[in-house]
Amino acid sequence: MPVFASAALRSSVVSQLRSAGCVFAEDEARILLTAAATTAGLAGMVRARAQGRPLEHVVGWAEFAGLRIAVDPGVFVPRRRSEFLAAEAARLAGSGAVVVDLCCGSGALGAAVAATAGHPVELYAADLDPAAVRCARRNLAGTGARVFEGDLFAALPDALRGGVEVLIANVPYVPTGDIELLPPEARLHEARPALDGGPDGLDVLRRVAAAAPQWLAADGALLFETSERQADGALAVARAAGLAAAVSREEELDATVVTATLG
Repeated sequence: MPVFASAALRSSVVSQLRSAGCVFAEDEARILLTAAATTAGLAGMVRARAQGRPLEHVVGWAEFAGLRIAVDPGVFVPRRRSEFLAAEAARLAGSGAVVVDLCCGSGALGAAVAATAGHPVELYAADLDPAAVRCARRNLAGTGARVFEGDLFAALPDALRGGVEVLIANVPYVPTGDIELLPPEARLHEARPALDGGPDGLDVLRRVAAAAPQWLAADGALLFETSERQADGALAVARAAGLAAAVSREEELDATVVTATLG
């Protein structure tokens, strides 16, 4: 923590954050005090957070699966519940496995898989949002990953068809009508295409599931996150695409993951 971070200053930051409605004011104060280089910089960060900007956009990074992930303004902030998706993907990624992080956002999932698999993997990532792609390239630097900009599978090299062993697709799954119910941090500060899953939240998943059989290796798996209430619908989408699918839950993280294979 910087030398200027006295107890009185820390108390002041906590009070300002609480007044702005920050539920985890003490934890956020700790992060802001650590990130700020000067008192003036700290004041600007506290002001931005109090005005509703996501903490991760204010400091420029998010904690995810033990990693510090760069997150630029406007880019989807990786959620802690998605650590379960990363863990499930890492468990299936054998040595040298071809792993694709589709709808990669900041690249947090791919970075977590590369860090926790316990052996090298051949990692590819893609996203439609240029700002997210720039973040992903920074976060995946040093992993040997190749990061592409484009719409779902159209962004990937055609040579990967039929050879993807672990396909992670953290697609947007918020129903369009529920977007306005999201916290302001997400609704106002994250790119809408990273949130909006269409009328029932499953539109992007339908596109991914329909094309996945063409891209998966014979023993490959598609893994994606969904909400508990959408799990039955998500299973139906995967099965309609000819995939065998099952749901896993991690209660502590309130995380629901579907794993689908060619069967």
